[in-house]
Amino acid sequence: MAEAELKISTKGEYASRAMLELSLRHKEGSLHIKAISAAQDIPERFLEQILLQLKRAGYLRSRKGPHGGYALAKPPEMISVAEVVRVMDGPLAPIDCVSVTAHQVCPHEDACGLKGLWKETRDAVAAIMERTTFADLAKRTLAARAKFAASKGRGFRRTARPSGA
Repeated sequence: MAEAELKISTKGEYASRAMLELSLRHKEGSLHIKAISAAQDIPERFLEQILLQLKRAGYLRSRKGPHGGYALAKPPEMISVAEVVRVMDGPLAPIDCVSVTAHQVCPHEDACGLKGLWKETRDAVAAIMERTTFADLAKRTLAARAKFAASKGRGFRRTARPSGA
């Protein structure tokens, strides 16, 4: 039986960070790839592929031109972390025999004592990621930045938005 990993890939992490940046700056409109890349330290060439995949999945919209770029297709309150991670990495289950979306039959699953543990693990992780939206993460990020700035006695350095973006 093939096993799924309960690990977020680099692609899933970068997609989450890009969605976070777009959520933090949601009211500013579209952001160029360069701005997202610089703010979240994501290689531009890799980011472009990720943003296109998120756009095809309906989470982003894009505009060409000097005032173009990428923006969320819906408010960050309506996009869960689980949705984005599933687009990038597939099922959240630690093992395929308990996956909801990619279930694979295991010859031992009817009499397996581990199956319940794997299902509980899947349910717990999925519940946390499904109830956490990118608006929630934006609030957490702003709070963390404020705490960091207060502890250092100065403001948080945010990457400037490129001119024309």
